[in-house]
Amino acid sequence: MTNNGILYLIGTPIGNLEDITLRALRILKSVRLIACEDTRETLKLLNHYDIKIPLTSYNEYNKIKSAQHLLNILKSGKSVGVTCDRGMPGISDAGVHLVKEAIKNGITVIPIPGPTALITALVVSGLPTGRFVFEGFLPRKPGKLRRLLKNLSTEEGTIVFYESPHRLLRTLKEMFLMLGDRNIVVCRELTKKFEEVIPVSINQAIEHFKNTKPLGEFTLVVDGKKI
Repeated sequence: MTNNGILYLIGTPIGNLEDITLRALRILKSVRLIACEDTRETLKLLNHYDIKIPLTSYNEYNKIKSAQHLLNILKSGKSVGVTCDRGMPGISDAGVHLVKEAIKNGITVIPIPGPTALITALVVSGLPTGRFVFEGFLPRKPGKLRRLLKNLSTEEGTIVFYESPHRLLRTLKEMFLMLGDRNIVVCRELTKKFEEVIPVSINQAIEHFKNTKPLGEFTLVVDGKKI
């Protein structure tokens, strides 16, 4: 019988603060400490729901040192919650490292499901959902980006990417070059006030964002190769 605490992976809203589950709120109030990708982002959520629990930073830059600190707390019998800036921790962030370390140390890990931009964009896109590939954030270096897209050029399932606004146009141009002019659904600021879901071709998306400055967070849903 272990006396370790529990590591909770807590899904939080991707934009609209009303997209939080009752269970997530209960767990956020019950843990000893909340480890956040960015404490400022999680604090907005906690303040909105009047939750007074200490926060600590846990992200890609400090994950090795911070993970050991969190493991020590868990081994002392106290439970810890983990959040990312938006959505489910462990998807395209440092959460996966902490989960691996917790399992290695015999600590129970419990997911508290919440929204993710990946699934939200996929289901609203109108593109096939029976099979899909998630690639997360694309490589910044042009060579790596082209190699990745070339490898995906024969993928028959729908492909989902995350992208930042200042790299969006470059990425669309590389997609056109490596994938051809496929259907794409550009999802911007999902669940937020200025939410947009734009179903176009890749070439039409390029023309659109040549004339419209990309703002906010983007999820790109791209049609797979037709056979």
